[in-house]
Amino acid sequence: MTDTIRRIDYYYVRVKDQPGEGFRALSALKEAGVNLLNLTAFPAEGGTTQIDFVPENSEAFVKAARTAGLAVSPKKQCFFIQGKDRVGALADIFKKLADAKVNGHAANASCGTGGFGMVLWVKQEQMAAAAKALGI
Repeated sequence: MTDTIRRIDYYYVRVKDQPGEGFRALSALKEAGVNLLNLTAFPAEGGTTQIDFVPENSEAFVKAARTAGLAVSPKKQCFFIQGKDRVGALADIFKKLADAKVNGHAANASCGTGGFGMVLWVKQEQMAAAAKALGI
């Protein structure tokens, strides 16, 4: 099985770094029927947490998030990669970027049940070069 690599939209929101904020955001999306392909959250400046959302349906995500009072970032793009789990799968992907002199800005990956998934962020101005390097 070859890896499936696609460009996909993502958005982020900043919330107060306090208990319940993740639940507030996620429950609003749940109530609206928004399916997420990935979520990554990490501390940001000023006592906030940044939550990156990779939704299956961008339009539904933006509508639900704004209805919930979340300040949604402008649309950006990243890569959503899935494949059969194997030793060195991620190294192979990063080699393609390195050979094309494209810097992987951030990544979030996990595996299970024989497969792996990864969200890969590059600087927006390098998206076209990264896509070419990754063969899409």
